[in-house]
Order: sequence, then structure tokens, then C-alpha cells
Amino acid sequence: MFRRTFLARSSMALLVLAATRQAQALSLSDLSNQDASAGIKAALERGALAAVSLLGQTDGFLGNPKVRIPLPGYLEDAARLLRMTGQGKRVDDLVTTMNRAAETAVPLGKDLLVGAVKSMSVSDARQILRGGDNAVTTFFADKTRVPLSEKFLPVVTQATSQVGLAKSYNRVASKVSAAGLVKPEEASIEQYVTGKTLDGLYTLIGEEERKIRQDPVGTGSALLQKVFGAAK
Repeated sequence: MFRRTFLARSSMALLVLAATRQAQALSLSDLSNQDASAGIKAALERGALAAVSLLGQTDGFLGNPKVRIPLPGYLEDAARLLRMTGQGKRVDDLVTTMNRAAETAVPLGKDLLVGAVKSMSVSDARQILRGGDNAVTTFFADKTRVPLSEKFLPVVTQATSQVGLAKSYNRVASKVSAAGLVKPEEASIEQYVTGKTLDGLYTLIGEEERKIRQDPVGTGSALLQKVFGAAK
């Protein structure tokens, strides 16, 4: 009698434990569209704001090797010659100016980035949740690259127009671009820096989002734990 009771209770305990584990082990298919969408929006908004904060400060670009904006490829050879002839300061000034321009421009994009997240569709959210490492970059680039370029370009133009080497580069690049010797995105310093600013911004947003994916518990958000826990 005692043995039957013990076995019955043991079986019941195992069933309860199994049911509990099954309830906790959510998969992507178990998530509601509402939870998936809300979780992704929360993660991307956090990532976007964190990226803007990190990049939009002194040395946000210049001091970060991952996003630091180098000279355009066409200018690299000329820069070596300039350094050999004692004009390295002109090169350094241009690199610093390009990166400082990016650091100044990035905060202007905060509202557009947050707006893109808030207007995200359920389909967008699901695609990002299931997507690979470039899913976030692709989403933001599709939604914001053109309007952000329009916002950033005047800031970059104002900064670089004060540097003599930038003017010299633009004069030469405009002449040789028609011959295909310069990439279209490098046809002017302004276009080049604006593009690199956006690339750096999207890169850092993606990194911040990956941190949330890898450690959703560390966010302190129950929703993010639920959504990204299921995505693992």
C-alpha cells in the first residue's frame, strides 16, 4: 500500500515537473505576435539609443577602431606622400575632422531611429527575431539610410569645408570619378563621411542588440527575457 502511494506521488511529481519545464521552455512559435513585436521594439530602441549615446560623444568614432572613419581609399596613397614630405599634420587634421563630424551628426538621428522602431510591423519583428547577424542592420538601413543621410550631410559638409585637404580631395575626385577611378560613394569627402557615419551607427546598433540576445536576463526586463530566451 505504502509502495503504491509512493509511486503514485512520484509519478505525479514528475508530471508536474515536466509540465513546468515545458511551460518555461518557450519556442519562437509559442510567442504571440504581440510579445514578439514588443520585445524586438524594446531591444532595438535600447540598442539605438545606446549606440547614439556611445557614438555621439568625443572620440565616439575617432577612439573606436570598429567604427573609426579612415581616409577614402583614393586619398591613402596621397597621404603617404604627404607624410613623407612633412605634411602629416594635414592628413591627421582631416581624419580628426571627419570623425568629429560623424560624432556631431549622430545625435541628430535619434528621433528617426526611434520612429523607425515604433512603426515596425509584426512581420519586421519576426524577421529580425529569426534573422542572422545582419538582420538589424538591414532593417535600419532600409528604413532610415536615406532620411538620415539628408540630416547628416549638412553637418558633415560644414565641418569638412574648413579643411584644406578636403577641398583638394574633392577637386581631384570630381575630375577622376567620371573615369571610374573613384568609387561613387567616395566622389566627395562629404558623401564618404556621411556614408561611413551611417555604417558605424548601424554597426553599433547591431552590437547592442546582440548583447541583449546573448544575455536577456542582464537587461532586467521580463519581456526581453521571455522573447530572447525563446529565440535561443
